[in-house]
Amino acid sequence: MSPFVSRSLGVIVLAVLLLPSLVEAQDRPTPHPITPPPRFQAAIEQGTRTAEGRPGPDYWTNRARYDIEATLSPSTNTVMGQETITYHNRSPDTLETLVVHLRQNINAKGSERRQALQVTGGMNLGDVSVQGQDLIERPNRSSVGYTIENTVMRIHPPDVVPPGTSVKLSFAWRYTLRSEGPTPRQGTNGTVYYMGYWYPQMAVYDDVQGWDTDPFLQFAEFYMDYADYDLELTVPEGWLVGSTGTLQNPEAVLTLQTRSRLKEARTADEPVSVVSAEERGPGSATQSDPDGMLTWHFRAENVRDVAWGASDQYVWDAAQADAGNGQTTMVHSLYRPSKESWRRAAEFGKFSVEFLTERLTAYPYPHMTVVEGLVGGGMEYPMITIIASDRSEEALFGTTLHEIAHMWYPMLVGSEETDHIWMDEGLVTYLTRQGRLAFWNDVDPWAPTSGYFRRAGTARETEPMRHGDLFPDVGSLVSASYDKTSRMLYVLHGLYGPDALHEALRTYVDRWTYKHPYPYDFFHTMESVLGDDLDWLWRSMLYETWVLDQSVAGIEESSDGVTIRIRDEGHSMMPTPVTVTYADGSTHTERVPVATWLEGHRTATVTAPAGTVERVEIDPDGFLPDVNRADNTWTANKSDWADE
Repeated sequence: MSPFVSRSLGVIVLAVLLLPSLVEAQDRPTPHPITPPPRFQAAIEQGTRTAEGRPGPDYWTNRARYDIEATLSPSTNTVMGQETITYHNRSPDTLETLVVHLRQNINAKGSERRQALQVTGGMNLGDVSVQGQDLIERPNRSSVGYTIENTVMRIHPPDVVPPGTSVKLSFAWRYTLRSEGPTPRQGTNGTVYYMGYWYPQMAVYDDVQGWDTDPFLQFAEFYMDYADYDLELTVPEGWLVGSTGTLQNPEAVLTLQTRSRLKEARTADEPVSVVSAEERGPGSATQSDPDGMLTWHFRAENVRDVAWGASDQYVWDAAQADAGNGQTTMVHSLYRPSKESWRRAAEFGKFSVEFLTERLTAYPYPHMTVVEGLVGGGMEYPMITIIASDRSEEALFGTTLHEIAHMWYPMLVGSEETDHIWMDEGLVTYLTRQGRLAFWNDVDPWAPTSGYFRRAGTARETEPMRHGDLFPDVGSLVSASYDKTSRMLYVLHGLYGPDALHEALRTYVDRWTYKHPYPYDFFHTMESVLGDDLDWLWRSMLYETWVLDQSVAGIEESSDGVTIRIRDEGHSMMPTPVTVTYADGSTHTERVPVATWLEGHRTATVTAPAGTVERVEIDPDGFLPDVNRADNTWTANKSDWADE
């Protein structure tokens, strides 16, 4: 156990001696308690949420079933589909309006967006109906019909949808995939096709904000409800398809050889080549069809989205992985054979599933598919992710682990990514770094050289607690939501130890699987498991751009002991672990509790046993996000001191 561990940060002082004559009280910002907004407080009063971080006794989520038939036409780069949504209103409210996301409209001319993208026409709707009644687009929302603004469709149905009832919506649609310029999250490069956010999808209606009507601007990510899906995807023969869901008709689309290799992979200790470069094409990898097209049938239950990728250039590797609770799952990798590092993709996927299962909860899906493709980094979807092609093995490993960690956050724990991107990206980045440390034991993923430390304390830094579309640029979003938030969890890792932190993260998953937590649910869950009020940490790391800057200001040695002066130069307030190393190699650890800094003090002292001191260091394990570690260490030959 780390000497940095305490169960009562604001009360237990351990052996720290605070000398009033040496403690200076100075003005500094006060980290006010975190107060949830009125709408969240109202949810507690209504019984859908609690102040302990658990869903309330009256918690609910709405549900849907999607039946989708889609055809990919590579010659025209188009996807055409027909879709029926059966939407179940399990809320206590009567719904007078229905909201649907048409995210492909970000590619329509005139659509608002945060990034320059190829204009392809967006989502072209054919028939739209509700309960069998055809609807038309209208200029206002007062009549039966629908309006479309950017990527948000508002439907005024013929009849309201009372609590406990369902409504059926039908769409015919088509769109052209992006093939030029940036293709973040989905699109085509003419060889690889990846369909993400590709169909009309019901918006979330929740107990805090009602309908989620945030448009997709290509910057912030998503908020999605859970649903069951039945997909029929028609593609050219010889093409391999990876999709969310379980393949229902393997005999109709895969040859006996391919099916036999998959069966072998389910029990093999190492990844198996299911389709090699020489075995691609109709009659070898897939069945043949007189019409030249095959329909792949997938079903998925209780997922928040579906995505799929396809190419006639892919090879296919597969492996089985321990999914927890005595179950196994399949890990697939689809990639072009010229991408050398991808030969280890199935191995990396297997490690990732097993590493995360051990630290969180059982992997919940029948497979995890890693698809090589056209995005700049990686993008997650339930059971499937697409990752950039040209990466080193270490970079591919890191992205694979990161995207698979998203299968827990936000695929299981359905947080509101648009408003609170840190709630999934920060947690996933913490887990990614721990996984990198376990797999590549010669790397230091926590070295203070990342984007947060390059921006901390400058005008370029932004706080994580802001809407995803309101970050000034991608760099500030990544620094705040990924890096800084992961370092917030690393502080807890140091304070309580990794086992306690992982237990808190597991509890969060257990409480909020297939539900929609808000930040306050996360805060309350972590505090209830770890046993402390952590508002000082949430305030410093999420709501502000305060920096932590602690220093060793000097020491005094006497026959009675060693007195060490600690100075806190920044605004962020955190406990200060201090390790004293003596000439004989022995060490002694003390700590200034966070309560000292919360009282507004700038200096404090700790005492250690008498002896010849060779070194004094604040936070020797590097858990704290101190922006200036140069003054964190005193050595016996040091002649200068930090200013008091």
